[in-house]
Amino acid sequence: MTGWELAVVCGVGVIAGAINAVVGSGSLITFPTLVALGVDPVVANVSNTVGLVPGSFTAAYGYRAELRGQRDRLLRLGMASALGALVGGILLLFLDPAVFEVVVVALIALACVLVMVQPRLNIWMAARRDRPHPHGGPMLWLGVLGAGIYGGYFGAAQGVLLIGLLGIFLDDGLQRVNAAKNVLALLVNGVAAVLFLFVADIDWQAAAGVALGAIVGGFAGARLGRRIPAPILRGVIVCVGIVAIIVLVYG
Repeated sequence: MTGWELAVVCGVGVIAGAINAVVGSGSLITFPTLVALGVDPVVANVSNTVGLVPGSFTAAYGYRAELRGQRDRLLRLGMASALGALVGGILLLFLDPAVFEVVVVALIALACVLVMVQPRLNIWMAARRDRPHPHGGPMLWLGVLGAGIYGGYFGAAQGVLLIGLLGIFLDDGLQRVNAAKNVLALLVNGVAAVLFLFVADIDWQAAAGVALGAIVGGFAGARLGRRIPAPILRGVIVCVGIVAIIVLVYG
């Protein structure tokens, strides 16, 4: 990889890190860029996952104020994310990527719908339950497990899926939900990355370029995202989800 190519990878890493902090789906920028620069698609996917881990950490750290009081919740849901990431990473190594194409698009579309109807659906659900479950209950745990499998397998737009799930099942504000999403995404990327270190080929130049950019972008995106009002943030999430669907279907 030439110096100019490495600079391009760092640049898109900044953008991807910022998008991941605010919404998720930064891989829709970094992954195609690596492939366009001649990196094998599977190697690009693996290298991208490894490279985004530091950016996921800075994004989660940037939301540390919104994470207060969520320790027990994240310990429970984090187990689902970690297990799902391990399964997804193994599937990446052994399954034909075409297997997930239709399912992935359907999941992102569903997540966008959930984000749009979340306020009304929360009211409807609250009226039909005596006490909201502080951790979202078993249905959320299974949903986070599924999102972790998807994230370990590919990862693009896993943030949209997580926000849709967390927003529906948790009685909490969107910014705190987004903070929890960043921690769970960090766990998914981190577990998958550790797996790939042992069993997959990694382009270390590509991974380093993505990592350097994502560190800056993750911190900057967290500072920006925390200042966005919930209705605008919800609109951004839906728009990114729609773009993700278009890229996955026509890209």
